[in-house]
Amino acid sequence: MLKATGAAAGAVGIGAGVGAGPAAAAGTSYAHPGLLHTGADLARMAAKVKAGAAPYTAGYAKLTANRHAQSGWTANPQAVVYRGAGSPQNYQILYNDIHAAYQNALRYHVSGDSAHADTAVAILNAWSAKLTQVAGSADRFLAAGLYGYQFANAAELVRHHGDFDLGRFQEMLSKDFGAVSDDFLVRHNGAVVSNYWTNWDLANMACVLATGIFCDDKAQVARAVDYFKHGAGLGAIKNAIPVVYGDGLAEWLEAGRDQGHALLGVGLMGTFCEMAWNQGIDLYGYDDNRFLKGAQYVAKWSMGGEVSYTANTRRKGAIGGWSGSETATDAAGVDPNFQRPIWAMIANHYTKRRGLSATYLTQIAAKSAPEGGGGDYGPNSGGFDQLGFGTLAFTRDRAADPAATPAPAASASTSGAGSDPRPQSAATASASASPAGGDLAATGSNDAIGWAAAAGITTLAGGLLLVRRRERVRRGGAE
Repeated sequence: MLKATGAAAGAVGIGAGVGAGPAAAAGTSYAHPGLLHTGADLARMAAKVKAGAAPYTAGYAKLTANRHAQSGWTANPQAVVYRGAGSPQNYQILYNDIHAAYQNALRYHVSGDSAHADTAVAILNAWSAKLTQVAGSADRFLAAGLYGYQFANAAELVRHHGDFDLGRFQEMLSKDFGAVSDDFLVRHNGAVVSNYWTNWDLANMACVLATGIFCDDKAQVARAVDYFKHGAGLGAIKNAIPVVYGDGLAEWLEAGRDQGHALLGVGLMGTFCEMAWNQGIDLYGYDDNRFLKGAQYVAKWSMGGEVSYTANTRRKGAIGGWSGSETATDAAGVDPNFQRPIWAMIANHYTKRRGLSATYLTQIAAKSAPEGGGGDYGPNSGGFDQLGFGTLAFTRDRAADPAATPAPAASASTSGAGSDPRPQSAATASASASPAGGDLAATGSNDAIGWAAAAGITTLAGGLLLVRRRERVRRGGAE
């Protein structure tokens, strides 16, 4: 039973305060809280706001003004959540409730007002008691990935609450989100591995990692970390950031698509790296700070700066079925005023934790501050892709030892590259099946028309392989 599990882990009731919890709860594999926010992070936010320190106060004001952060929020759980064409879409209900749970939980840790913790727990318990499936077209994988990692982060903030049904929530998260995302990374919905753009992989990678940490599943965390380093899909770091230039910038593949999706991908990779860092795994610095170079590239480009782009061809389609390819030849146009709340986390890591220079990240983070969250960037799903509030949550003082690596947590093996280490069963295999008639076109040829014109992409016919032109670029260092 859930509460027994919480008590065994050293949970405290709400009357005594939820608390940050121990750095590593007894009997667990990972530090809790330890997804996007550690106990030290939460204590820093509370202390800075209490002291009236800028820019924390401005970030907290964004939180308290958001309608999702109010303790009167009432959950509206659904048995089945649908996302995608051809289904009675109701996923908006889910993401609004998740953001209400997260914002109330975060507000509790800053203010100490237990009404907000109680509200977050009530929302999370209501969903774990009712949800049975995430369904729909191919977009169900986006729903599982995006809302899975967000659900885990909201729940991580109240996992030590005496009324939180931890075991039931872990079961729901694993079955209805983690398993779906895990399967996507193995089978990609029956498509060729490059059919789905970078952000699809990254959303599901974030879900797998967050679920693994939340549920203390070392094997799941290992799969997520290994995929980041060596995965075949476009979310693996060397596929998402395929060319490193001599000016210290590195091309973000989806910049050849459009600005919105490129920013989404950068935010998701930052989220992945931050959650790993808080468990002692440094992916921010992996491959000579490759993510820093890619994030700097996107920051410069998004502010209207000129960037290089090496043409590439992406193969798409179903395995053994229809196929085609698209070639991106240049970085898409941008709106310098377009924002997602992604930059504070990344900029503060590299400049404050590591003491590195990151001019473009610093500039765009300042331009975006104070960052809000879900509900501050429009009512549609894109405004809820990130949890946000980075100005409050991730502003840091410079580390005393910027060269320090993350504090070690329980180790997670990253071996086992290449194959799917999960037991293969009928249930596992059926999870990847597409609806009758298939639904790959949702992210294949049908969406090409909309973004090709805006991004300057030429669509080619035929079944060409994904070929990255790894030619030498005059500015050096391309691979």
